[in-house]
Formats: sequence, structure tokens, C-alpha cells
Amino acid sequence: MQDAEVIAFTQAEDRHWWYRERRAIIAKEVRDLRPGKAVEIGAGGGGNSLVLKELGWDVLATEYTEAGVRIAKERGLNALQADATQLPLDDQSQDLFVAFDVLEHIEQDREAAAEIFRVLRPGGTALIAVPCDMALWSAYDEASHHFRRYTRETLTELISGAGLTIDSLRSWNVLLRPVVKLRRKTAAVDDTVGDVTAVSPVVNLGLGAIIKAERFLPVGSLPGVSLMMRAHRPG
Repeated sequence: MQDAEVIAFTQAEDRHWWYRERRAIIAKEVRDLRPGKAVEIGAGGGGNSLVLKELGWDVLATEYTEAGVRIAKERGLNALQADATQLPLDDQSQDLFVAFDVLEHIEQDREAAAEIFRVLRPGGTALIAVPCDMALWSAYDEASHHFRRYTRETLTELISGAGLTIDSLRSWNVLLRPVVKLRRKTAAVDDTVGDVTAVSPVVNLGLGAIIKAERFLPVGSLPGVSLMMRAHRPG
């Protein structure tokens, strides 16, 4: 992301349905874990990291852009500028690793996956989210500087190849996939930020209700817009 995008997304994420549900997913995934040391890569302005901090985690928000780090610090987070393929962290030092919509931005994603394994302690948990299915590739991906969209097979190979054990893998944003596909195929490149910043309150409420419904429906095996994975370092 460019600095202007980080600022725009940070301003929108507290109210936007997509960001709010991702935070709910993170909170749900860590509720069975004892809080410890956590790191998030590609943290942007630190919205996800704030959730972890509020739940008692000693969290470090790392971000590639200066703007993201500055905003995260202004929000009271421990944050630093770092490359996800070369994290300034000790081996086996983290209990939790969060990478939500980050790996697709990294050309050498195997190096980033290796860092997940390196910094997690044995038994430590990784929470990973990525966009899925190249059939959904559009101007949105190009404007967002994506290198790829993943399949279940390619994400599994990436993470298990780094040495992690996969605990769960499911699709997310399944019910809205047809809408997203239509929107992505027809939108201009300069409309991509508007997907987040210009949603009306009524539309935001409706989309939020739809995505929340996935918490209770058995749709995780169906094609979606994203993949959600939980994994751990064995040992």
C-alpha cells in the first residue's frame, strides 16, 4: 500500500463491514489461546493488533510503510517498520503470528512463510488470510500490488512447506462472491480505494449482516473471495 492508501483504509476500518468481521474472526480464533507475545505483519494502521492488545496480548505491529507505523504508534501500539521477509525478531520468540492479506503482496512469499516458522515458538499459532482464486483477478489486484491470488492447494503447499502444521482452512466471504466478482470486473482501477472508503451506511449495514451470517452457515468449503487458515509450529 501507498501511504495515502494506508491512511484512507485506517480511517475507514473501524466502521467498514469487511474490516469489522476480520477483527471478529481474529478475536474468535485466539479465545482458546493463553495471551502471550504476538506479531502482526502488514499491520497497516494496527486495527487487528489493537484487537489483540485489548485481549491481553503483548503485540508488535510491523508494517512496511512509514505512515502505517506512525498511525499504529499514535493508537498506542508497539510498532515498527519492517520487511516481512526479514523480521527483526529472535527465533522462536512469538506465541502468535498474524498475516491477514499480506502474503499476496510479497513476491518472495516463501521467505515470508519461512519467517513465520522461524519466529514462532514450538506450539505457536499462525493466523493467515489471503485472497483466493485467480478467476477473481482484476484491476483491484493490480492496483493493490498483488502478485497472486491463492488456491487451497498453493496456500497449503506454501505454509506446510515452511514446516507448519495446518489446523484449519476455509473459505471466507462466500455469500458475497458473486457481487465481488461483478464489482471487481467492472470497476476502474481508481475505484479500488472507494470499495472501502465510500460505502454508504445502509449498504455497509447490509453487507455486514450477510458476512456475519457465514459464522453460522456451513459454507467454508465453498468458493469464496478469501481463504482463512490456522496453523501451528509443531514441537
